[in-house]
Amino acid sequence: MGSRAASDASAGVAPSDGGASPGVPAASPAPAGASPAPGAGDDRGVYVRPTVAGAAKILVVGPLGVGKTTLIGSVSEIRPLSTEAVMTQAGARVDTGGERSKRTTTVALDFGRITLDGELVLYLFGTPGQPRFLPTWRELANGCLGALALVDTRDLEASFDSLGHLEDLDVPFSVAVNSFPDSPRYGEAELRAALDLLPHTPLTVCDARDHDSSLRALIALVTHLIETTGETPS
Repeated sequence: MGSRAASDASAGVAPSDGGASPGVPAASPAPAGASPAPGAGDDRGVYVRPTVAGAAKILVVGPLGVGKTTLIGSVSEIRPLSTEAVMTQAGARVDTGGERSKRTTTVALDFGRITLDGELVLYLFGTPGQPRFLPTWRELANGCLGALALVDTRDLEASFDSLGHLEDLDVPFSVAVNSFPDSPRYGEAELRAALDLLPHTPLTVCDARDHDSSLRALIALVTHLIETTGETPS
């Protein structure tokens, strides 16, 4: 994994509405058949639909405070499982990075489910962001089809470990830049160079708080997996 500092790229300031970085695509629109956001007023999100023909385990990875729990919560059609715990002063000395105002952290996993086009179920597993939880991280990777790696342009270097772990485990992945109001903006070429991404690795921009935006990032990953393997998850 390359260790180029994010500051090597020339940066501007992102607009307050979380606009995409120049040249970085915001994946294709979400399909009409995607499941509604939680609380849509029906019970379609409780049970797996009888029309479902395939399922896939997907990891959502990234450093502390990058938005993994938020993204899973925004897209899940069921009430997401979260293992958030209050950060202690002792833990704060070990777990660096993330928002200064962050008061809780994932200590085991996040879990959610989303159905695409009524036929494909994605089971989403969010990993803890701290290096000390790497054994848990590797266990969660067992049986996964691929991973969505979230990055924060305010601290690109914090994402190197997550991307390196995916490469070490030979897990195919795509990268989504989670837009924060004060995120620096970089061009796609600058981001790819800073993150040392291969040319075929998808790179998109999303807002983890927004259902449709997060869903598009997941669709970009699934499209990449199908194109890479030549098979539809089953």
